[in-house]
Amino acid sequence: MGMKGKAVLGAVVGVVVIGVVSANAGGSDKGDDSGSHSSGKGSSASAEHRSGGKKGANRPEAAAKKAAFDGDGDFQVGKDVKPGTYRTSGNTDDMCYWERAKDASGETDSLLANDNVTGTSYVTVKATDKLFKSSGCKDWEAVDPKAKGSPASKMAGRGGMFKVGTDIAPGTYRSTGNADDSCYWERTKDAEHGLDSIIANNNVTGTAVVTIKASDAYFKTTGCGDWKKTA
Repeated sequence: MGMKGKAVLGAVVGVVVIGVVSANAGGSDKGDDSGSHSSGKGSSASAEHRSGGKKGANRPEAAAKKAAFDGDGDFQVGKDVKPGTYRTSGNTDDMCYWERAKDASGETDSLLANDNVTGTSYVTVKATDKLFKSSGCKDWEAVDPKAKGSPASKMAGRGGMFKVGTDIAPGTYRSTGNADDSCYWERTKDAEHGLDSIIANNNVTGTAVVTIKASDAYFKTTGCGDWKKTA
């Protein structure tokens, strides 16, 4: 079964909302650690991911970061990829697909979590995972859990996944112009993308308002109008 455009096992965008819609399937992502499935979610980043400190032309930190691994391929955990949290950004047209698996059988039962991505995504690969698959994605970079950023107060409604406190500041955000139930947002406690990772989520038509707490790990947004912090 091909990887791109594959159905996602987590929160199904436009179908499932925790505690609101049916008990069909849960959601996915955010944070530095978790996993499960979720349906295709688009996002084109607007909040920038920036490390703390000034960049100087003669400083080693100014050198381009070396990708941890390619955006295309199957990678054995512990051999090709070390356990940890990784980030990919700049993905377009929902063509980036990733998958965490408990074995290399390729069978549906081996899936632990997956997602179709536009924009930015964070994923935590656990030591107990056996395989990580990636197709059509920009290269993945390891995330330094101690790195500090310059949190933004606005983000693109199709930006994907933002790390709270690093990419975006906590607070209350508002998005307008959402139509056709295509706006989906999600607050998560980690980046494992499992049902247990989701703190809250919703499918929105019209104006959306959500409070992102400092204790949240990540915020995911797809198909929404741009978000601006109001409080």
